[in-house]
Amino acid sequence: MAAEPDESADRAAGMPTAHGAPVLSATIRQHPSDFRVDEIDGFEASGAGEHLLLTIEKSGMNTAFVARLLAQWAGVDARNVGYAGLKDRHALTTQRFTVQLPGRDAPDIAALEALGAGAHQSLRVLAQARHARKLPRGALAGNRFVLTLRDVAGDPGAIDARLRTIAARGVPNCFGEQRFGHDGGNVDKALRMFAAPRRRIDRDQRAMLLSAARSALFNRVLAARVAAGSWDTGLDGEVWMLDGSRSVFGPEPASPELSARVQAQDIHPTAPLWGRGALRSAGAALACETAALDDAQSRALRDGLEAAGLSQERRATRLRPGDLQWTWLDTDRLQLAFSLPAGCYATAVLAELGDIGNAAARRLPVQTPTDG
Repeated sequence: MAAEPDESADRAAGMPTAHGAPVLSATIRQHPSDFRVDEIDGFEASGAGEHLLLTIEKSGMNTAFVARLLAQWAGVDARNVGYAGLKDRHALTTQRFTVQLPGRDAPDIAALEALGAGAHQSLRVLAQARHARKLPRGALAGNRFVLTLRDVAGDPGAIDARLRTIAARGVPNCFGEQRFGHDGGNVDKALRMFAAPRRRIDRDQRAMLLSAARSALFNRVLAARVAAGSWDTGLDGEVWMLDGSRSVFGPEPASPELSARVQAQDIHPTAPLWGRGALRSAGAALACETAALDDAQSRALRDGLEAAGLSQERRATRLRPGDLQWTWLDTDRLQLAFSLPAGCYATAVLAELGDIGNAAARRLPVQTPTDG
């Protein structure tokens, strides 16, 4: 989830749809279990070491809040708690954490679960093991989603057909609105940060704003590619990404072999994650990227990211949901199940279906480590 971060049923502002007009309206997150996210582990526990590796199921709490609870429970600094990805509070999620406990036995697990219990939240430890290292960000293979849409209105035949199209062609790999904060405010905050480079700012806050700026620029290029119909076919001068990896190659001249690989989804077109250095693309792809990012705000974001020391990278413009399945639980309840790579958003899939309202938009109480 990505991700991941708080998921919203709304797509990023200004992102056109790739597969046509909406085919349904629905509601999601009437219950936390309507939005289930399980991490796909990227490694096995080492079985020994000074870190305790916990698999935790939670609801009503985001990842950062659980990390603070773990630090409080173990009597350690929050810096001694590790996790691979961020998970939403408005969902039922499973993820792993590490807690550094050198030369110490783990405190009572029941005490941790009691600490995480509350009127709007729950925490269960599903597994524990010793591990040699702190869990770093990004150390997961992906996420498995099981989403239940309620109050579904639309022609079931058209909905099924749209889902078959998504399974076959994928969806635009946009960053979700949650990447940009409330009402997209993180982009404006990033611009203010860039305009006052000597102002001191918390490291995590700085990283969040840099990510928002970079993601906004990527989405602008992607929106242009979707509007032109080239998000899943490529352009002359394209830089390609190998499916299932971050390895890129190109630009290369068009060829029948390249076209066959694109059709087979062995490779995907890309757009820039902005930073220092020249764009790797050429020809029509380069022209599209520069035109999409030539407005005043985009130029300010580009300059700020370069001054911050980030380097040019690429991200695929096409996202293929893994093992996409769907089941009609009732005439107005539809359950979707699929897997996504780390850093990709389930809302990118939902956006291609239609108007899906977020029942969790009602605000829960502000969280502190001592709530409940």
